[in-house]
Amino acid sequence: MKNALLVFLVLGCFAGLAQEDETDNFPPPEVPVKINASKTSGTITIDGRLEEPDWDMAEPITDFFRVEPDQGGRIKNPTEVRVLFDDKNIYFGVFAKDSMGKKGVRMQDLSRDFNGLENDVFGIQIDAQNTKQYAVSFQTTPYGNQQDVQNFNDNNRDEDWNALWRVRTQRTDKGYYAEYAIPFKSIRYDNPIDGVPVEWGITFFRLARKDYEKTVFPAIPQSFSENRMTYAAKLTGLEVPPPSANIRIEPYALYQYDENRTGNALTNKLNDPKVGVDVKWAINPNAVLDLTINTDFAQADVDQAVNNLERFNIFFPERRQFFLENSGIWAGSNSSFIRPFFSRTIGLSNSFNAAPAPLDLGARYTDRDEKRTLAALVVRQRETSDSPSATFGVARYTKNYGRENNFGAMVTYRRDDSLVDLNVTSQDNTTVSVDGLIRPKSELSITYMLSASWDSEVNSTGYAGQFFAGQTTNKSYLGYLNNFVSKNYSPDMGFVSQKDVMYHSPGGYAILRPKNLPFIRRWDPGVFVNYYHDFEDFGRFQQANIYIFPIFLWFKDNSFIETSFTPTWQNINFDFAPLGLDIEEGRYRYTRYTLRYNSDRSKKFSGSIRYDFGNFYNGVRNSVTTGLRYAPVPHVAMNIDYEHNNINNVGIRSQDLNTDLYTASVRLALNPRVQLSTFYQYNSFDQQGRWNVRFSWEYMPLSFIYLVFNDTQTELFDPVQRSIQTISKITLLKQF
Repeated sequence: MKNALLVFLVLGCFAGLAQEDETDNFPPPEVPVKINASKTSGTITIDGRLEEPDWDMAEPITDFFRVEPDQGGRIKNPTEVRVLFDDKNIYFGVFAKDSMGKKGVRMQDLSRDFNGLENDVFGIQIDAQNTKQYAVSFQTTPYGNQQDVQNFNDNNRDEDWNALWRVRTQRTDKGYYAEYAIPFKSIRYDNPIDGVPVEWGITFFRLARKDYEKTVFPAIPQSFSENRMTYAAKLTGLEVPPPSANIRIEPYALYQYDENRTGNALTNKLNDPKVGVDVKWAINPNAVLDLTINTDFAQADVDQAVNNLERFNIFFPERRQFFLENSGIWAGSNSSFIRPFFSRTIGLSNSFNAAPAPLDLGARYTDRDEKRTLAALVVRQRETSDSPSATFGVARYTKNYGRENNFGAMVTYRRDDSLVDLNVTSQDNTTVSVDGLIRPKSELSITYMLSASWDSEVNSTGYAGQFFAGQTTNKSYLGYLNNFVSKNYSPDMGFVSQKDVMYHSPGGYAILRPKNLPFIRRWDPGVFVNYYHDFEDFGRFQQANIYIFPIFLWFKDNSFIETSFTPTWQNINFDFAPLGLDIEEGRYRYTRYTLRYNSDRSKKFSGSIRYDFGNFYNGVRNSVTTGLRYAPVPHVAMNIDYEHNNINNVGIRSQDLNTDLYTASVRLALNPRVQLSTFYQYNSFDQQGRWNVRFSWEYMPLSFIYLVFNDTQTELFDPVQRSIQTISKITLLKQF
């Protein structure tokens, strides 16, 4: 312990010395760079060719700034952007030069919401309300994939937000072209005032993946992303239309067939036709009302199986579209330890396997301007055979102040109705939370949250909170995170990883870019201390570990290698049986080691391997996780992953346990709008295998046809249990 703490102190001193040297973290400009948009005189056809005369008349933007692999210097892959507009749309024309032309393109697949680190990407970030704390991003690849993202304070991303816009691309021997058309109706901006010029905050970025060269406009320090809108340029010359009726209606029709079998016997069958509708109404440039009736999430991705050997609850992210949009506005939305509001609690019955419960009606209201944000969500959940009907509500207020600071408050309320058949009485649950962000300078971020809950079932009040302070420069990172949860904190609309705990995590790492080792892009040696103790009995130790990673580096092609070790101390004073291994109460000390490598994931063939080994409580545990990916062309991508746990002499009975988790997937794409994906997973621990096959066709912008097949078979029981589901769904989006 003493040696590990000494390592931490030495690294802290090193990081401090690195900061005293020139960090290259320049401040935001006092006067932002200005760029101009030109009004079209003709019609712009979105085909990725930029052949209309208006493009030649538009002012080119070429003064990009390199942030990777090194900050500043000559740009190997120059980019040129032009901006046009007409009465309905704003247009962006991009030429991304590449010395290798088509051969230089790196693409994994043609999925929407693609991996932005492993593909060639160009992105546009817009802060049309000049909040300096919020941006929407429109990103594409040389093949025309689309990704739209909401970003909050360069701190929290919502990659599942979807906007209505178009882009087409063309690949040439000199690089690729991208042509965007973004309707003004898809962007929230303030009502124009006569005589006052319209100015929007804007940034651009490009990743030329073969060289891992990232460039941005305007200049932004390497330690921040393109979403740090305090550095944004001002887009001028726009003539935006005044707000008008802006209503988006998305009805759907669905047919679902479910079949459950025990052995060869059919135990349950369901034929379920279903219709519903989602409505989005932009009441004014700041306020949006979303309605959902008879909500359905048939096309949502399935969760992957996890074998949990830790003492914490596993956090599974939200995957349903209605709840994903604007999810970054809720308090604690970027935490996987404490969330006073977590939307996955909505729409689950009380059955053992947490089966879905139908949602009759949902409404979400968001009102955002440069000074504050108001938001509210209400959902009505239908009664099921094993779960009462319930009403969920959450309200949120955030106040912006200073350059990048904010303060917020949030209230959640859940009421479960009575259910006579199960002798269940009605119950209420409420949480009240306050939180905020303080950014005294660009490198330093401080966040805090305090939450209290009250539950009618136990008639008690509980508390939870979080504090974080972190400083990021081009040369180092130093941070401290604290979480605490009382024994009675019970957010029935939220998530906590563990109760009756206080968690401290100081740590940091140096950021080194060795000039004499040109094959290394970045080396981040460092250490994090993780210490847990009881919240109620403040001095009672729970567990601690020190994660020390002397080798944590990326090569020039973004391949990666890690060697680390983690001294661990455990105090087991409760019934604990991970994966059925009964651990005897007592104190344990052991060290775990990690070796990890992945090759360049942007190439047609790539692989990864991770080996964790060492003692585990009173025994030994060795784990191997490996994966292979083959994508001969962007239209075909195949993945195989395997995880093996070998556990020996663990627990009261000195048990041995071997688990194997197999995962395979194939994605076939005719183009970014027509795709077929298949997924299979088998877990030897519970002897469960799962198939998921999904076909999607975006036949019009954001209008889809889905065909989904799910098959889950569990061999742990005798006889074998099997569940089969077939879904066909069509959606139609119309914007008025």
